[in-house]
Amino acid sequence: MEELLKNVVEFLESGEDNLKKRRFNASVSDFFKAIVILCDYLIYKEIKTMPKNHKDRFSLLKTYFRDIYNQVSKLFDIYIKSYNLRLNEDDANKIKEYANELKKFVEDQK
Repeated sequence: MEELLKNVVEFLESGEDNLKKRRFNASVSDFFKAIVILCDYLIYKEIKTMPKNHKDRFSLLKTYFRDIYNQVSKLFDIYIKSYNLRLNEDDANKIKEYANELKKFVEDQK
C-alpha cells in the first residue's frame, strides 16, 4: 500500500514539472494518474480489492465513495480530452487541485 502512495508522489511531482514547462496535456495525465492511484488506495482500504480498470473503479467509487466518484467522473472528462485535444493551464490546475485535495483526504484517513 505504501508503494501506491510513493507512486502518487512521483506523479504529482511529474505533473508539477510538466505544468511549469507548460506541457498541459502531460500535466493533466500525471495529475489524473495520481488521482486514480489515490482512489485505488481508498478502495483497497475499504473492501480489500483493487479495481481492474476505469469501469470497475468508477463502479466501486460510486458504491463506496459517492462524493469522490462525483468529482473524479467530472475530471475524467477533462483527462480523456488529453488524448486528442490540446488542454490548457486551467484544465491542468483543476485536476492538480483535486489531486492534492484527495491526497490530503487520504493522509487524514491514516
